[in-house]
Amino acid sequence: MKIVIAEPLGVEQDLLLNMAREALGAQAEIMYYDTRITDTAGLIERGKDAEVLVVSNLPLNREVIEGCRKLKLLSVAFTGIDHIDVEACRRQGIMICNCAGYSNCAVADLVFGLLISIYRNIPACDRAVRAGQTKDGLVGFELEGKKFGVVGTGAIGSRVIRIAQAFGCDVYAYSRTPKAIDGVTNVSLDQLLFVCDVVSLHVPLTADTKDLINRDNLKLMKPNAVLINTARGPVVNSGDLAAALSDGTIAAAGIDVFETEPPIPGNHPLLQAPNALVTPHVAFATKEALVKRAAIVFDNIRKWMDGTPVHVM
Repeated sequence: MKIVIAEPLGVEQDLLLNMAREALGAQAEIMYYDTRITDTAGLIERGKDAEVLVVSNLPLNREVIEGCRKLKLLSVAFTGIDHIDVEACRRQGIMICNCAGYSNCAVADLVFGLLISIYRNIPACDRAVRAGQTKDGLVGFELEGKKFGVVGTGAIGSRVIRIAQAFGCDVYAYSRTPKAIDGVTNVSLDQLLFVCDVVSLHVPLTADTKDLINRDNLKLMKPNAVLINTARGPVVNSGDLAAALSDGTIAAAGIDVFETEPPIPGNHPLLQAPNALVTPHVAFATKEALVKRAAIVFDNIRKWMDGTPVHVM
């Protein structure tokens, strides 16, 4: 069984390969690439003999999928698979497994890292101290008593809800399938945007969620509201959000995801907008989460080899 790990997975090579050998045994021939490439020809070259291909967020288009003629399983070291041509995989009879759950803690942590950085002006406070200045103009806000809106109540959204409640927030939720969660008020998306001081997004990218947050419904939000996006970039219309920040429709935004993977072009609208705190798609990336992710990748392969596949997309 030839298994190709087509890109680095954020885990030290020796540890990663030891994890793979422990999970998969001697029957697996493992090829590991410690560099990341994105060109179609190069990806086909790496995957052309693979029966199992492991990638994280490398874009795999139809041509790449069709060029990997021996491929039977695509083990995606990521939660979302919107970077994969799923239809091409189905036509080729290739099973796709993802790594649901590995980054729940990491992503939820960054939500509050972004929010507290915004609420307490932490980047500006750091600059002030280094410049010999005081707290003048930097008095911030606390979370207790704020109305906190969570859009999408899957595993990550549910964890964010619990943390927001621990901070003393009144939590509101919008989800395609509402859940009965203690202390949470389920409302429509428009109601949530209208009433909440903080809105945190936790939905996958689908045809229905693209531009979910846009010019029209940003106008519903409070002038003091903060929007946090650690989900997928296209869930928010970046141009519309930049305009809303520029004209004071909302107060601030914490953004970890964009239409493309970083590096982001310097003319991206959110890089020009005031009160936008941006991070380079780092929410999922903690040392602990990346080790969890690698373990799930190899467990997915093991179970597929045993005829009991899990996390099938």
